[in-house]
Amino acid sequence: MKSILHKAATRGNADHGWLQSKHTFSFANYYNPDRMNFGVLRVLNDDSVSENKGFGTHPHRDMEIISIPLEGDLKHMDNMGNSTVIKSGDVQVMSAGTGVMHSEYNNSAENPVKFLQIWVLPNKKDVTPRYDQITLDVSDRENKLQQIISPNPNDAGVWIHQDAWFFMTKLHQGKNISYTLKKPKKNGVYVFVLSGSAQINSQELDERDGFGLWDIDTFNISATSDTEILLMEVPMELNN
Repeated sequence: MKSILHKAATRGNADHGWLQSKHTFSFANYYNPDRMNFGVLRVLNDDSVSENKGFGTHPHRDMEIISIPLEGDLKHMDNMGNSTVIKSGDVQVMSAGTGVMHSEYNNSAENPVKFLQIWVLPNKKDVTPRYDQITLDVSDRENKLQQIISPNPNDAGVWIHQDAWFFMTKLHQGKNISYTLKKPKKNGVYVFVLSGSAQINSQELDERDGFGLWDIDTFNISATSDTEILLMEVPMELNN
């Protein structure tokens, strides 16, 4: 097994007043040559957007963009004709492909919106842009893994143009769960602790820590407190 640990306090920080963002990997004004990606996982931003504020219309191309709201309501609009609001329990995906324009705003005048924005490099370029979102039953992740993203349009959750699988779980203190990689010879797993604390093998993980593992078939997660975790299995090679 090979691994890499990214403690929460080592992430890049962006303070724009209306936007507070923590960058696990190099992004915008934060550049660290040792923190460019984990395989095809290129961006993991932990964002908090103030009331009635947001990102104006901007372009993307050839990227799988995933938004996971944690608190509050996020308003999305794009040039494909979509105008939606996503909230905690929802997962949104946008395949930018040949090019898309979109905006994201806090839909509340009273409370901030907190969400993860995740970019995954696709295994196909110049695809037709697409948008999808799903509302999940969060009770289905209590002490078990709930699949939220896969490569398969007919599978649970939403799908992306990549051999990647994302899961979320809420583990009660003292509970254990195991994960077996779908493609252990090709993929690795990046574990991101949303809340609480957990242990993988002998590695202790706290809130907002990230832990990448590869050259491994299976591993166990032990909850050292009540914890919520996002698990992302992705190819380790950038050229697919």
